[in-house]
Amino acid sequence: MTGFHGEYQSTIDAKGRFLVPGSLKKQLAEGDTRFIVSRGFEKCLTLYPLKSWQAILDRISQLNEFDPKVRQFRRQFLGGATEVELDGAGRLLLPPTLREFALPGKEIVLAAALDRFEIWDANTYKQLFEDFSADAFSNLAQEVMAGIKNQD
Repeated sequence: MTGFHGEYQSTIDAKGRFLVPGSLKKQLAEGDTRFIVSRGFEKCLTLYPLKSWQAILDRISQLNEFDPKVRQFRRQFLGGATEVELDGAGRLLLPPTLREFALPGKEIVLAAALDRFEIWDANTYKQLFEDFSADAFSNLAQEVMAGIKNQD
């Protein structure tokens, strides 16, 4: 897999479910119907296919459990992580505690993040881009990508 791409809009229904857009589902590996949804680093949720989640768990399990920072990180990162599965209609159910954490409205955006998707409140996601100027993005790209060599 080369990584997920795109932004997709959806709506959370009264039961806390949203329809996974077909163009997003086409990017999933055959048979990927189970995911882990958890709190993101910002005020969003993160949706991991199980294979991506397992790779992260493998890395986290190697951290030093005697380090208080590691224990705090594990609590923050793993707390609330919940397995969800696509239902027959192609919907995912988001747990109420996670919805309360990041999704005050019903309109959401699913934004690709390489091996996972971030689930944002649509208004919050829109604001991220309105608050970030083209110059600021250019400077960020230069800083972040400085160590990457062109491999043409």
